[in-house]
Amino acid sequence: MVRNITLFLLVLLFVNFKMVAQNNNNDNVIEVDLTLDDVIDLAHQQSLHSFRARNMYLSRYWEFRSYQADRLPSLELSATPVNYNRSVEERYVDGDDQFVSISNFTSNGSLSIRQNVPWTGGVFDVTTSLRRRENLDEGGVQYSSVPVSVGFSQSLNGYNRFKWESRIEPLKFEQAKLDYLQSLENLAVQATNHFFNVASAEIDKQIAETNYANADTLYNIGKGRFEIGTVTQDELLDLELSLLNAQLEVSRSEINLKEAYASLNSFLGLGDDIKVNCVVPDDIPELQIDVERAVAMAIENNPEILNSERQLLEAEQNVERTRSQGGISADIRANFGVERSSDDFANVYSSPFDEYQQVSVGLSMPIIDWGRQKGRVEMARSNMEVTEATVQQALIDFEQDAIISILDFNLQKEQVAIAAKADTIAQLGFDVTMQRFRIDKVDVIRLNSARTSLDAARRSYINALRRYWTSYFGVRSLTLYDFENDQPLIEELDDLLQQ
Repeated sequence: MVRNITLFLLVLLFVNFKMVAQNNNNDNVIEVDLTLDDVIDLAHQQSLHSFRARNMYLSRYWEFRSYQADRLPSLELSATPVNYNRSVEERYVDGDDQFVSISNFTSNGSLSIRQNVPWTGGVFDVTTSLRRRENLDEGGVQYSSVPVSVGFSQSLNGYNRFKWESRIEPLKFEQAKLDYLQSLENLAVQATNHFFNVASAEIDKQIAETNYANADTLYNIGKGRFEIGTVTQDELLDLELSLLNAQLEVSRSEINLKEAYASLNSFLGLGDDIKVNCVVPDDIPELQIDVERAVAMAIENNPEILNSERQLLEAEQNVERTRSQGGISADIRANFGVERSSDDFANVYSSPFDEYQQVSVGLSMPIIDWGRQKGRVEMARSNMEVTEATVQQALIDFEQDAIISILDFNLQKEQVAIAAKADTIAQLGFDVTMQRFRIDKVDVIRLNSARTSLDAARRSYINALRRYWTSYFGVRSLTLYDFENDQPLIEELDDLLQQ
């Protein structure tokens, strides 16, 4: 079922499909021509790497939603429907203190609306509760209700987690967005490498087959010339050795090409019944990136910068939290409301009500800790200073790496042009040398040298294209900016998540 859906999507997305019958097992294989953009789009849609990146982002998204929900009112129901207790209590009976065995059955429940207060770090709540108590020994039931109680709890130690969360959590979510976009650009780099692995393997196979055909032709020519004495036996043996080596290279190139196909299919999540023919892009964008502007885009958009800011905030948070855990720790709790007790449930919510008030202050103060708290604070402060120094150095290194990456990209277009021209010249040189060999104007050594130069020029051209596109997507990953369309990649995030 999954395979059929995948094939249907491929039919909709791509053209130039050709059905090829395999002679070995009579299975039908779909042969599809894909450009580099097609491979990258397909990787974004259905590769395992894309699936993992999307779900990592969604995990961060729901973490941020949880942070937002923590600042909204919550409705909580708590209840103890069954509580049986048999114990011995001290009671005053007939003028004497006596220990009496008591059996009670109690039930209680409460409904509360709670609201965290971000400005102070406290909790505001409104609660209603009901309690039922039955004496199993003497009989009789009592009810106790608190129709409404308004309360507030506040820690007085100076640390407010809501304040820090309001600074850190939005930053973490923005970093998650940029991490997701960067992962897609890194995925494009991986897709580019897989694409050119196949393209290089295809070129190697073509070179190997051409070299084998040429070696076979040259060997046959050499045998004829050997018979008339214009080619020595050493030269003939050299031609025969070249033929055997060329045959071996054909076998090796076929294996390497199959491995490249399998690796690309695995990366794209395609089945074994799909063969991808990579259409190498000859045209490249007319793009020169301003280094200063690109570095500014990298500092503005790269998630590593936000990560550095988050590390600094978390280090400051740790210092404040550690400092608050020492010295005098105080908590205050205040409740105001009304309550009513009755043996009759019908009267438990009837006036008159009694006032319900509660105010409590808790204190905790270490007397002797042998400098433990001071050590913790100093360690937290030292860690913050280390973090600050690390972040500053990381920013310097980041800017330097960004400059080098952008300068390197700006050189790639020229490198591709030089490699293309070298490939053309090498092809012309080989053709001329081959013609001269046919008329016995050059020897075998000169011909082999021309063929080696041609093979190297073809491979250099493919590698130049690979370097250009990996460098291009590397700059996009670094800056998260689309310099062709002159817009930040963050603007595409909503569309990407809807795919």
